[in-house]
Amino acid sequence: MDLPSSSSGSVLVDPWTRPGRLPLDGPLEQATVGRATLSFVTGLLGLGGAFLLFQFLLSPIALLVQIAMAEGGLSMEAFQDPERLMASYTQELVVSNSVGQVLGLAVPALLAARLHSSEWAGYLRLRGVDGRLLALALIGIVGLQPVTQWLAELNRALPLPESVRVMEQSQLELIRSVLQSDLGLVFNLTMLALVPGVCEELLFRGYAQRQFERAAGPAAGILLAGGLFGLYHLRPSQVLPLTVLGLYMAYLVWRTGSLVPAVLVHILHNGFAVVGARYVEAHPDYSVRTLEQAAMPWSLVGLGFVIVAGVLYVMHSLAPRICDTRGGSERSSP
Repeated sequence: MDLPSSSSGSVLVDPWTRPGRLPLDGPLEQATVGRATLSFVTGLLGLGGAFLLFQFLLSPIALLVQIAMAEGGLSMEAFQDPERLMASYTQELVVSNSVGQVLGLAVPALLAARLHSSEWAGYLRLRGVDGRLLALALIGIVGLQPVTQWLAELNRALPLPESVRVMEQSQLELIRSVLQSDLGLVFNLTMLALVPGVCEELLFRGYAQRQFERAAGPAAGILLAGGLFGLYHLRPSQVLPLTVLGLYMAYLVWRTGSLVPAVLVHILHNGFAVVGARYVEAHPDYSVRTLEQAAMPWSLVGLGFVIVAGVLYVMHSLAPRICDTRGGSERSSP
């Protein structure tokens, strides 16, 4: 059995939900344009609008408010010196980023889903997942770690304009300053792993992927959601590993019928970086930069590919059987 996700009349076929379909009764579904066009455009606009809202409006406002409260008034001097800004307001920068993600990514995704269906949670695939599929997803992200590290090495070897490298360096310096700060492991895990894992997944794999699947089918939905995720972070030297990570999470969401595996995988992936930086901080012989640029042994890369391939193979055959069993029992209920 395949797992379709297509529109039919005023319902959306979704075998993971009871009774196998979701109502398309929201205001946006009343538009006169074709369903495929509407889905593709709203998917792109959702990503673009949320990105602008997050990066250029909500996060800066949250940062300004925090600095004004700390200084007893608004001063623009800190913004004239980026190094001073990162050194003096590291915590404020991280908090403002998280506020921007919650209000600029997660909330718009929730609201947008309601514009398509009264069953907005099901539309975003906010539902439980079979434990076997979840375990496979988490095993897969462990195997994916050496693969993404190797892809990052390849990506860094690609020629990039100096202006792009300078722009990206400022982002990396902020991340390093946060990871090396004394803000605490729990704070860093919350702000750098938990918040992005939830907010970005609601937008990318929850809303945008659903729209792209409706527009062009599951394969195109996975490719678009994964590829745009790699570009979204504005880190050209990390496009390859981020894209592969995005594709993996997009596949998980489609195949398991739930957003939960992608959220947990995203949190775990970011958490590895935070915990790794914490370990480096406790061992002066290392540095975060050294950890990022360390060459990944071929044996681990090969093992990673084997693990990921095995996980995808088992999941691809197991998920439809679970869907049949689950759907059959649910749909027979009164």
